[in-house]
Amino acid sequence: MNFLDLFWHICDFAAPAILLGVISATAAKWLWRGPLRTVPWIHLGCSAAAASLLACIAGLVITGRDGKMVTYAAMVLACAISLWWRMRGR
Repeated sequence: MNFLDLFWHICDFAAPAILLGVISATAAKWLWRGPLRTVPWIHLGCSAAAASLLACIAGLVITGRDGKMVTYAAMVLACAISLWWRMRGR
């Protein structure tokens, strides 16, 4: 495996977590305009994507495989907790 293949492999691994973070941050800003008015969208997106990526890495370490449904469920849960924590603090 050369460097370019490794790069694309890591990008493919992180893409679901980043996409989940972006979509959920956008939906949260749209649905809860009042409580999240002072929180920048980029902060919501980065924290949600980071929490999802940590859950994805934990799922890979625990299960030994990428793409398990339990890992995706943990990603959604981690993303929701991250957004809730951000909203709770305001």
